[in-house]
Amino acid sequence: MAIITTGGFSSEQLLLEESVLIFPSFGLPEAVELGEIAMDMALDRALPITVEVQMGGWTVFHVSLPGATEKHDSWIERKARVVLATEHSTMYERVKAEEEGIDWYTHYNRPEETHAIHGGAIPIRVSGAGLQGILLISGLPQVEDHLLGIEIMTEFLARKGETE
Repeated sequence: MAIITTGGFSSEQLLLEESVLIFPSFGLPEAVELGEIAMDMALDRALPITVEVQMGGWTVFHVSLPGATEKHDSWIERKARVVLATEHSTMYERVKAEEEGIDWYTHYNRPEETHAIHGGAIPIRVSGAGLQGILLISGLPQVEDHLLGIEIMTEFLARKGETE
């Protein structure tokens, strides 16, 4: 019996999640605000994580909170490469590979040393413009990294009046 490490998600559910979390715009002010929301949530909960927000290949927000380790930075780099290559969340890529019964790294010819299909990297899409950035979380189990990222993005959009 296979061990489920992906929170019981389906790829269909994760795609729907991505399609709902669309930003009206995304520039430097929004990237910093998103990062600050993440930092505040994590500090309030005493989470030992690293948070990064990227625009293209530019890191515009990065913070390592008490308890975080330098290993989180390499996880963030590896997760970011997956989103840049596929334009989907790392959790989606992991779940989709499990559903299809494939080795993601072999199938996409991407080495595990430079790519990580572990939850915590979520694409930031802008209406009419596509992928504009990535929210990255590292330091918790992968399902928790993913869920925290979704919570952060939902909070950001709620503050902008973009969610119900």
